[in-house]
Amino acid sequence: MVTPAAVPLLDGPRLAPRSGGAPDSLVVLLHGYGADGRDLIDLGELWGEKLPRTAFVSPHAPEPLGIAPVGRQWFAYVERNDRERWAGVQAAHAALDGFLDAELARHALPPSRLALVGFSQGTMMALEVGLARPAPLAGILGYSGLHVTPEGRAADIAGPVIASRPPVLLIHGDADEVIPPQALPRSLASLKAAGVPARGHLSRGLGHGIDSEGLLLGGAFLAERLPPLG
Repeated sequence: MVTPAAVPLLDGPRLAPRSGGAPDSLVVLLHGYGADGRDLIDLGELWGEKLPRTAFVSPHAPEPLGIAPVGRQWFAYVERNDRERWAGVQAAHAALDGFLDAELARHALPPSRLALVGFSQGTMMALEVGLARPAPLAGILGYSGLHVTPEGRAADIAGPVIASRPPVLLIHGDADEVIPPQALPRSLASLKAAGVPARGHLSRGLGHGIDSEGLLLGGAFLAERLPPLG
């Protein structure tokens, strides 16, 4: 069991709302394996026009990259199989969950005004933690990732905790060489089986990344889920 003292404290770059003043919503951006919070924070600039009263934060993952002197990881990613992913999202859960609590308190916002955006390993974390929170978030947007579930006998013992069911949009490239595009229908099937309202989009000719089409779809999803208050 992870004790509170052992849970890493996360931090990373932030963007204040474009409109100025206190934010009425928050988007947390979760980077992929080998990157850090700086990798995704510019998405806040791109989406700021649609979300003028939204604050953005992109925390650095809790661990230094195990195979290189720079970069961060949410969990070690060597075998790249279901067993490793399942153990990894479980181990990193508490750190991200605590960070979300702290950021909501920082801005005095309810969970319904928080959306998570992940890329690759960050998508795995967004789904793992976002769906386990007792109060539903505004939504979860995931690029080039998957919904992590256990394999073999572990699946009979315990699966992902689904405590709330916010809308989910998953976007994947059909030429993804890192996480194969088959991860998209697999993830949608497991989410829908758990009662999560999930939909997906497959980007033609896209590898492991985010293209302009994905940015437009993602921005529209966030604007729909986080309309300005008042």
